[in-house]
Amino acid sequence: MKFLCRLALFAVLAGFSQHATAADTAGLIASLKQGAYVLIFRHTATDDSQKDIYPYKFDDMSAQRQLSEKGRDVARQIGMAIKELAIPVGDVYTSRLNRAIETGKLITGHEVKPVDALNDSSNASASGMANPSGANARVGQAVRQLIDAPPKAGTNTVLITHKTNIADAFGKEAGDVQEGEAFIYKADGSGPAAFVGRIKVADWPVKASK
Repeated sequence: MKFLCRLALFAVLAGFSQHATAADTAGLIASLKQGAYVLIFRHTATDDSQKDIYPYKFDDMSAQRQLSEKGRDVARQIGMAIKELAIPVGDVYTSRLNRAIETGKLITGHEVKPVDALNDSSNASASGMANPSGANARVGQAVRQLIDAPPKAGTNTVLITHKTNIADAFGKEAGDVQEGEAFIYKADGSGPAAFVGRIKVADWPVKASK
C-alpha cells in the first residue's frame, strides 16, 4: 500500500513538473516579443542518405547533406509561428553549409549572413585540422562571442548552426540538442549572455495556433 501511495504521489509530481515546464516555455516565447534575445537553433532534419565531403565545398550542393522535406516543412512551421506571434527578428547568422542557410531563410524569411564560426565542427580532423580538440575549443569561443553580442534594438538575433558547435560552446550536456531546437539567451552587452531556456520544435506551432 505504501508503495502504491508513493507511486501515485510520484505521478502527481511528474504531471506538475510537466505543466510547469509548459508554462515556463509559454512565458519564454511571449518574452521574445520584446526583443533583446539571441536564439541559436540547430538546423532542422536532413536527408541521411547524403553525406558531407571533406574538406567542405560550400558551393557544391552534391557534396553536402541537405535538409529533407520534413526538415523544410518543420522550418516553415517554426517560421509561421514566429510571424504569427509577432516575434521581431533582426540579424540572422548561419553556417556556410546549405542546410543551415536554408533553415535560416525558412524560419526567419530574411536574408542570412553565413559565418565560419557556425560551420559544422564535428569533423575538424577530417577537415585538415592539426588539433581537432583545440579547433573545437576555438569554435566554442567564437559561438559564445556571437551570442554575447546584443541584438539590434527591438529585435532578436537568430543563429543557425550544428549540434557539435552547440556542444563546443556550452559543454557536452548541450549535446542532446534536437534538430530544430533553439537555445535562448538574453544579451544586453553588460557581460556574457544569460541562458534562459530551450524551445523544442513541438512548442512553436502549438503557441501559434492559439
